[in-house]
Amino acid sequence: MSMNQQNDPFADTGDSDSQPTSYIHIRIQQRNGRKTLTTVQGVPQEYDLKKILKVLKKDFACNGNIVKDEELGEVIQLQGDQRVKVSEFLTTQLGLSKKNIKIHGF
Repeated sequence: MSMNQQNDPFADTGDSDSQPTSYIHIRIQQRNGRKTLTTVQGVPQEYDLKKILKVLKKDFACNGNIVKDEELGEVIQLQGDQRVKVSEFLTTQLGLSKKNIKIHGF
């Protein structure tokens, strides 16, 4: 049986259970016309979202705010398509792992 489990790429090995990994999701939403909205969810609790938002707004020259969602927790919203910039910021400035960041959108 152990041989079959090693060959199955979809088998749950249990390795991920030892260290819970919460992903940071960066999404884009279409507004009206050409306007878009970038959302960042899943930033670890030890980081101050207000300070991160202040730096992002200044660096990217865009507006943004923090929205409290019942299911998702606190979500950062930024004007425009900032997906690549946000991911670079999170990896270089905050030192987060790139494998824990998922970028969604078209």
